[in-house]
Amino acid sequence: MAERTRARALTIVVTLLLCATPALADKIVLKNGRQIIAYNVVEDGDKVRYQTAAGELSIPKSIVDHIEKGLTPVTESPAAAAANLNLAPPPMEATADAAAIDQAAVHDGAIDRDYIARVENEARAGNAKANEKAALAHHAAAQFELAHGDLEHALGDERTAINYLPEQPVLLMNVAYLYLKKSEFKESVDYLERAKRVAADNPDLYKLEGWAYYGMNKPDQAVAEWKKSLAIRPDNETQSALDKALKDKEEEENYKENESAHFQLKYNGTSEPALAREVLRVLETHYTAIEAQLNYTPPEPIGVVLYTQQAFADITRAPGWVGALNDGRIRVPVQGLTSVDSELSRILKHELTHSFIQQKTRGRAPTWIQEGVAQWMEGKRSDENAAVLVQVYDAGQAAPLDRLEGSWMGLPGNVAQYAYAWALANTEYIIESGGMGDVDRILDHIAAGGSTEDALRDVLHDDYSDLMHSTAEYLKKNYSR
Repeated sequence: MAERTRARALTIVVTLLLCATPALADKIVLKNGRQIIAYNVVEDGDKVRYQTAAGELSIPKSIVDHIEKGLTPVTESPAAAAANLNLAPPPMEATADAAAIDQAAVHDGAIDRDYIARVENEARAGNAKANEKAALAHHAAAQFELAHGDLEHALGDERTAINYLPEQPVLLMNVAYLYLKKSEFKESVDYLERAKRVAADNPDLYKLEGWAYYGMNKPDQAVAEWKKSLAIRPDNETQSALDKALKDKEEEENYKENESAHFQLKYNGTSEPALAREVLRVLETHYTAIEAQLNYTPPEPIGVVLYTQQAFADITRAPGWVGALNDGRIRVPVQGLTSVDSELSRILKHELTHSFIQQKTRGRAPTWIQEGVAQWMEGKRSDENAAVLVQVYDAGQAAPLDRLEGSWMGLPGNVAQYAYAWALANTEYIIESGGMGDVDRILDHIAAGGSTEDALRDVLHDDYSDLMHSTAEYLKKNYSR
């Protein structure tokens, strides 16, 4: 009977997930400055009522200063933010010659490599005009490849263009832009520094470098670059990034620091120094295990911040059901702890898995794969949810995985609970059927710019519907009582 009740409850949850846009969070700002992130906030007489993962709560209206509706918490990782920047790569100056070269290098839906080879031969004579022609031809090819999601070849052509015009600022910035989209932040900074020597008044240059430093867990340098960009030209996206970084900086002003081979850690002064050292030790152990499982080594140190409970809520603005967060840095509330217990170790391994996947896929992995693999790595399995998930699937109410690709931060707690369970089940099936090698290959396909479903077709020879069916059959076979 309990399982039937849970199945009915989850069916309702899934119906909400299928039929409605995920609820946006609201912010209740109290007169004492405290903030509450909640859902479905309504004023009811002398009360303000709101929904949380714990159910409906209310507070006296007299202590509320104001309510901000439709807040969406910002949780995107630097890699994902860089990959999805609204900023387009800086364009070359439009001239008749450039337009003619563009049309000769790319036409009829393809790159004309024969034409590019001819202009390269002309450039070997050392003529300045021929060098410019070869550079523009490779630049045109790179723009075509970028438009088709082929970052690797776009980067190759853009770097070749620089061989012909090594001090052309737009070409340097385009290479930096491509490295940024690949989450290779140090390389991006190298090219932006070269561009600064010839285009110091370009605001996009400092905007890009701010994102690169942010991705390298260097918020002070990111703040400095974004301020330079805004001094040259106001820009809402840059201002938003700066505001978030300044808020982090203010909170962490008096934090202590520690580091290890792969981590840079900051912690609130009220935390135990011994706890901080133990957190680093446990993270290093988890790092070795995840590195082997995912066949990947992150190129940059990973930032970690240990908070009090209130500071975590204020900085992350995450829903109440979120126990830790990874937005490029691992953020964990540790108030009251003096050592790393099994629960904190589990949380650290879960969040560290996100760091690996974010960097391995350049921020492109969908949320269901992120959360499915992270739960698997921390040791969770589908045993306690299997029967309910099967009943929901057999009732035709299972959430399509494409609905679980985007952010879950706007989901109410009970909907998120279902999403986590279903993501784990599908990931568990993939791993139990083909091993972590299949996960590794899927992540590589996603990193190369393909869709998640195309990655599944290439690796598993399944689309989303096939995977969901196979997962349900796996759950029946392995967890049926």
